[in-house]
Amino acid sequence: MRSLFVTKLYEAEIGDPTLLNEIAHSIRSLARDDEAGRSWSKAHHYPGYTSYASLNDLPLRDPTVGRLAKLLTRHAADFAAECAFELARKPKLDSLWVNLLKSSGQHSGHIHPHSIISGTFYVEAPNGAGAIRFEDPRLPLMMAAPQRPETFVTIQTRPGLLLMWESWLRHEVLRGTAGGDRLSVSFNFV
Repeated sequence: MRSLFVTKLYEAEIGDPTLLNEIAHSIRSLARDDEAGRSWSKAHHYPGYTSYASLNDLPLRDPTVGRLAKLLTRHAADFAAECAFELARKPKLDSLWVNLLKSSGQHSGHIHPHSIISGTFYVEAPNGAGAIRFEDPRLPLMMAAPQRPETFVTIQTRPGLLLMWESWLRHEVLRGTAGGDRLSVSFNFV
């Protein structure tokens, strides 16, 4: 017996309290000051704030996010090597956005087209914050296959947790029950 086409999930801890505090401050400042991001979030029923469609220069705009971007790039290179990607160069950060998800917020299942690695870095995640759930990529193709115990894999978020996956892997954020907001930074590499 051998396994074919294994789906990898990269997991690391970045437990630098100064970095976490500075990024949390940046996210809250952006949520307050980024009118375009607040408008987009409201128009698209995003429960909280995201800079997804409003700011495409955060690593240049905010030095703390710039430091995080360099750190993410090193982790993405490690993940690409583990996946045995045949690349002409190291993965390049293509997009990065911050999220302030309200306590009962959720984000439906989706993928990240036009990139090779996607991920999220959790800055604040109070108990009960929405977990991230990954879907077995075979699910839409299973037709009459019997139920498996791990059709979905759920990971509880926590401050300092970095997750990376191949961008085609469908994932979602489950509804939270926390008393506070969940702060995160999401990104794509090409």
